[in-house]
Amino acid sequence: MGATISPAITVSAPMPLLAGQGLPQFTAITPEQVDQGIPALLDTLNGELTALEATLESRLAEGEAAPLSWDEVMEPLQHLGERLRWSWGVVSHLNGVCNTPELRAAHQQQQGAVVQFGNRAGQSRPIYRALEALQRNAAKLDPIQHRILATELRDMQLRGVGLEGAEQDAFNSASERLAELATAFGNHVLDATNGWSLTLTQEDQVDGLPTSLRDLLAQAAQDAGEEGWRLGLDMPRVVPFLKYSRRRDLREQVYRAQVSRASSGDLNNHPLIQQILALKLEQAQRLGYANWAEVSLTSKMAGSVQEVESLLEDLRAAAYPVAQRELADLSACAARHGAAEATDLRPWDVSYWAEVLRQESFDLDGEALRPWFSLEQVLQGLFGLCQRLFDIRILAGDGTAPTWHTDVRYFRVVDGASGETLAGFYLDPYSRPGSKRGGAWMDECLGRCRDLEGRPVLPVAYLICNQSPPVGDTPSLMTFEEVETLFHEFGHGLQHMLTTVERPQAAGINNVEWDAVELPSQFMENWCYARATLMGMARHWQSGEPLPEGEYQKLLVARTFMGGSATLRQVHFALTDLRLHSAWSPACGQSPEELRREIARNTTMLEPIAEDAFLCAFSHIFAGGYSAGYYSYKWAEVLSADAFSAFEEVGLDQEEEIVATGRRFRDTVLSLGGSRSPADVFEAFRGRQPSSDALIRHSGLVPA
Repeated sequence: MGATISPAITVSAPMPLLAGQGLPQFTAITPEQVDQGIPALLDTLNGELTALEATLESRLAEGEAAPLSWDEVMEPLQHLGERLRWSWGVVSHLNGVCNTPELRAAHQQQQGAVVQFGNRAGQSRPIYRALEALQRNAAKLDPIQHRILATELRDMQLRGVGLEGAEQDAFNSASERLAELATAFGNHVLDATNGWSLTLTQEDQVDGLPTSLRDLLAQAAQDAGEEGWRLGLDMPRVVPFLKYSRRRDLREQVYRAQVSRASSGDLNNHPLIQQILALKLEQAQRLGYANWAEVSLTSKMAGSVQEVESLLEDLRAAAYPVAQRELADLSACAARHGAAEATDLRPWDVSYWAEVLRQESFDLDGEALRPWFSLEQVLQGLFGLCQRLFDIRILAGDGTAPTWHTDVRYFRVVDGASGETLAGFYLDPYSRPGSKRGGAWMDECLGRCRDLEGRPVLPVAYLICNQSPPVGDTPSLMTFEEVETLFHEFGHGLQHMLTTVERPQAAGINNVEWDAVELPSQFMENWCYARATLMGMARHWQSGEPLPEGEYQKLLVARTFMGGSATLRQVHFALTDLRLHSAWSPACGQSPEELRREIARNTTMLEPIAEDAFLCAFSHIFAGGYSAGYYSYKWAEVLSADAFSAFEEVGLDQEEEIVATGRRFRDTVLSLGGSRSPADVFEAFRGRQPSSDALIRHSGLVPA
């Protein structure tokens, strides 16, 4: 029997938003449909939930003589949840990649009702009692069902199923308010980013900028109907400007604008931060926890706040002296060039002098490498690596699936041995500052499951990046950092797409502990430095010449350049996040920003400037899913570095062993998803529990 969803099949409906299955008709979904369709869908789902509760209560009354089955409880619950996930997921996706005032308003208008339904389902006593009854009949469950059931019961407890009366009403109101605040926070960041620009009109104002950046700024000015070069705060413009501009005054102006985003006026996120943190603390206490960090860690590998603090302190202690030496090296470099800032290095100087020192130390000009990394070549290299390691082929499916923008491409994933289509994915690679939120992410379009007729549904992923777009006749030429980002997000996509778990609650990334979910993504980044992969894809976009061997060697040597500073930066973010959610309270006598600055004393080399309002744009923890979980990047990096070391140990040039190890990685990490604990999955691949040795070595914090 064929899969319900193939790349060429979509489901039409009177209202595309309510199709509930298939690939969405993105451009046919309007804000008006959101306003009309989501209430109608919720009415239907509420009625079906009421009927399911009545059925379960009736069955529970029959007692142990007629025990409930998995299919009676979990299957209808999964289908209820999937219909809402499908429709609301499309709305949320479009809000992130095609943001308009009308869509934003419609999303905001319906979000409260969506949260209300989630609370109602999550706090249903009949469903909770039915899950407990299933657990009592443990002999009839397989190990995957046991794990799914334990997760469901825990999550219902965290959603307030044990609360009653006014306490539950307060919990639900706070949940709705937190969703509203998260959306407002993200919108403020987007609007503040889009609301700032600086048009440069003099040649000396673009002194030092590489041609690719000048072209991008000129294109932005032309699009705005201006002459010259138009700067913005989106990453493809602001990051290289701070790295290459020789105009210190302009670097300072841009830096101050960047770090003060969403911190004043109508877009001020400071009050939202206080409200979010206070509400999460109240929610935790209602659930019987001391703080939100404890709530967060109940569903993660890390067992306690102390365990996370210990990891972060180990990394901080190793990175701090290295970062001190790195800063001294930057000052010395500036002094050699006779720069005034040599004795007074400021934050807007760091990227610039780091790039100067990088070029001096390794004769490596990251900007000059762009012509060797056109998007098309990088995709060929990435897809070739996946064929080599995981025995899959990735085929272009452009024109066979609906998309939301002309930038977007669609691909099919095919098993190398059988030729069977396994999955599909969308790739939306370029920055669109006016309508697309920054950053990079993978999300679920369709998950592996079975439809109501029992037919298999293939997984489909959204892969979203914000790299430099094409300019004129020049294709998208990527920085090496953008190459790493693409590999990272594709790692997430692989875990979603190559799952073999039949139960949707544990397929792909579902039911994977948050601090382990970065394992496959960070694992894939390592391959950007492997000779066969890098040299196979690095071809000059005009001449077709391979990347010179000398440049490859420089990339390898420079991999840990400024590694102490990079590690310390992540520790600062993670520790700030953790303590805001474990130590801060409205009565603690400090604002969140004051707490962050206290942490900065031994996690940063340069004191944050007065205008630095980093927290106001820290969307990961205030508008994303990383609250009290940002440490997960470093936690999972221990796993990913150790996983890659399995390939290093057999020899990266030993093809037969590499292929065998890659198949084992596919059959464990990418296949098993959330069906087993991350520790068990890792041990199934590696044959032992993880070690941090490889991470310390890869980070350059100790001699190799």
